[in-house]
Amino acid sequence: MFCNQCEQTAQGTGCTKIGVCGKQGEVAYLQDLLTYALQGLSLVANEGRKVGVIDNAINLFTAEAIFSCLTNVDFDPARFQNWIYKTVQLRESMKEKVKAAGGTVKFEADAASFTPAETLSGLEAQGEQLNFIKSLDDNEDLRSLKQISLFGLRGLAAYTDHAAILGQQDDTVYAFIHEAMSQLTRKDLGLNDLVGLALKCGTVNLRAMELLDAGNTGTYGHPVPTEVPLGQKKGKAILVTGHDLKDLDMLLQQTKGKGITVYTHGEMLPCHGYPELKKYDHFYGHYGTAWQNQHKEMDVFPGAILFTTNCIQKPKDSYKANVFTTGLVGWPGVTHIGAGKDFSPVINRALALDGFTGDAAKGTVLVGFARNAVLGVADKVIEAVKSKAIRHFFLVGGCDGAKSGRNYYTEFVEKVPSDCIVLTLACGKFRFFDKKLGDIGGIPRLLDVGQCNDAYSAIQIAVALAGAFNCGVNDLPLSMILSWYEQKAVVILLTLLSLGIKDIRLGPSLPAFITPNVLNVLVENFAIKPIAATPDEDLKTILG
Repeated sequence: MFCNQCEQTAQGTGCTKIGVCGKQGEVAYLQDLLTYALQGLSLVANEGRKVGVIDNAINLFTAEAIFSCLTNVDFDPARFQNWIYKTVQLRESMKEKVKAAGGTVKFEADAASFTPAETLSGLEAQGEQLNFIKSLDDNEDLRSLKQISLFGLRGLAAYTDHAAILGQQDDTVYAFIHEAMSQLTRKDLGLNDLVGLALKCGTVNLRAMELLDAGNTGTYGHPVPTEVPLGQKKGKAILVTGHDLKDLDMLLQQTKGKGITVYTHGEMLPCHGYPELKKYDHFYGHYGTAWQNQHKEMDVFPGAILFTTNCIQKPKDSYKANVFTTGLVGWPGVTHIGAGKDFSPVINRALALDGFTGDAAKGTVLVGFARNAVLGVADKVIEAVKSKAIRHFFLVGGCDGAKSGRNYYTEFVEKVPSDCIVLTLACGKFRFFDKKLGDIGGIPRLLDVGQCNDAYSAIQIAVALAGAFNCGVNDLPLSMILSWYEQKAVVILLTLLSLGIKDIRLGPSLPAFITPNVLNVLVENFAIKPIAATPDEDLKTILG
């Protein structure tokens, strides 16, 4: 196997025997084969659009299937077998429609005529023989750029799928996904072509995040500042981790009146700020951190645990019996809640377990500072900047992870001067989310914008402030200190670059799939740079 799509990849170069995430070689081969098959489907779907043949079922399937290859989503070989067979089935049925409409169904890329093996072991062998990443291009710099777009597409597909679940879709997003997957089969594209493709991925992702934001806020209301308990209440319990608001809402509906308290974990913390979710009396608080102690926390949680999307390395056997998954998430030996979203198995397991034996107060954290909440006090923020009460804004956000080096972000926030504001989002904030930084004129110094899925809100805050000061985002007293782990972070970075935002500091390490020459392109055009060895160095450079 070879996989280098996440920040924690082995030796900083690539996992070759088993994924650091726990992914086995056979799953890696199947993911590569599925991606290859999806390129074939995309070629046909892309041609279909030229002759007016568009199938929304194929649109949805493509986004879901690409999303399934994102880090820590699906580790189940049997599910990938089904994905691959369905991809080829849809490709062939689409060929018939395109041919009937006068379009071509002959393509140079072999992916468009790929025939899958009839057995799981045969598929694994095909995936191994494919050597997918190396096959993208013989030139390592062009291959690097293709990987940037491919991994960006996986993040884009995730946001697109999240939005579609809430009824928000735009065919231009699906059209780009099919176009980009098709472009990645070509061997005649140069450096400028592939840089353009990567930046277009970022531009389209802004639209996908806008759709997701509309789905979340249109369904559950705009988040409002909310104090969230970090302790627990005596009684039966269910812990929900991941990103999916709709699954949480359906679980809250089904657990109402059953004597079960529902807690969030990791990226579900911001859900407490949504009016239509916080209205449930049995939706209580947040349990645990993000990455640092996840297995330890899950191992001792006395209730049922629901995973809604990627968020953790695969569950350990010690607590696997208490784990349930939904949506695209899948691991062998873990019960999956089907499309009907009947959470009875989760509820019954929670009722059978002991639950918490007593109450425990462990403080609170403040959430709910998405764009409406922040821009609602924009006049105070602007006045504070003009009066120099606020010197600088730092967006310190992104992914958390288990590899060493992430303490930088905790130390950075702790050392940010008292006349500066820290905005944060995504699971990276769990390094410092419970720090008490005080306020500036009633404005909290630590503002939680939400999930990684809420990056749209952070962008809108920056754009609005730039408008208020009649300047560009790059001219604001704003610095972005980002951490990354998986492919949603990749596509968010591409979105920021597509908007022309410069001087982003990225860590804990730079992506293994970016070659020195490609990095030079990013440095020359966007002044992107790695975080310094210590927060003091970066703070001195930024603030002078």
